[in-house]
Amino acid sequence: MRFRRFEPLGRDLSVLVLGTALFEKATYDESTALLDAWVERGGNAIDTGRQYGNAEAIVGRWLRERDLGDEVVVITKGGHYDEVTLRPRVTAFDLAEDLAESKRQLGRDTIDLLLVHRDDPTRSVQAILDDVTASIDGAVRVVGASNWSTARLEEAADYAERAHVRGFACSSPNLSLAPANEPPWPGCVSIHRGADDDWYTATQLPVFAWQALAGGFFAGIHDDDVERVYGGDRNHERLARARQLAERHDATPSQVALAWVLARPYPVHAIVGPRSVEELDECTAALQLELSPEELAWLDLRTTS
Repeated sequence: MRFRRFEPLGRDLSVLVLGTALFEKATYDESTALLDAWVERGGNAIDTGRQYGNAEAIVGRWLRERDLGDEVVVITKGGHYDEVTLRPRVTAFDLAEDLAESKRQLGRDTIDLLLVHRDDPTRSVQAILDDVTASIDGAVRVVGASNWSTARLEEAADYAERAHVRGFACSSPNLSLAPANEPPWPGCVSIHRGADDDWYTATQLPVFAWQALAGGFFAGIHDDDVERVYGGDRNHERLARARQLAERHDATPSQVALAWVLARPYPVHAIVGPRSVEELDECTAALQLELSPEELAWLDLRTTS
């Protein structure tokens, strides 16, 4: 495992973060097999959320049964929109409600890292940050933003500095070698080439990248949803180049794509969602793969050779 210093928590975090969104469709034994394998391989950060069905409950039970204490950093999320009514839930009341339930499910008095799962562009950044401050009440060590645009993140940083309130210490957007053509779900935000990439490079805001492997696109999954979000000629060319480099490096296309994400010119922790220990091992093996600057550029279609 490789680690990167995450200063907001004052500790090193594994550059890969185990995602638990798929636990909603897995048994407890299947989920804990992955969790056990994760810590055995040196992973010390787990991503979950109120929106992921029973994932928090599984992680909480596993933490208690293994008596892991603070050895594992738990990232969770609150403030997701209501999927029935589509009502935004980025308010002090909703965030406090989600936080209380997350603490109960995880069995922790304090949450290591809480991500505000969505933005609500109809409200001012100032109002949202004030609501975040009001809702956490000392029960959260670090707060970050999930699916916030760079423009809104900039506003949040400016307001936090002016008002001396807690700002966002990290960002969790979609980021992969295959840029998303459209949001996979409402309110999702991706890092795209150009201004977004430049902003993260300039600010060095830590990134927790979800769907770092483009929803299985580089593993050969091409169902309607994956094609809708990640298909298209340019991304299929990126896939073809990932396959070529995989052959050259005795790797898989997914490992090549993951190596590209981790080589961004700003601090990235890649959230991976393996469905088996074998897939987990494929992800961790990507940490041994080093691509040259020329290969990284060629993968992203920025050069022709």
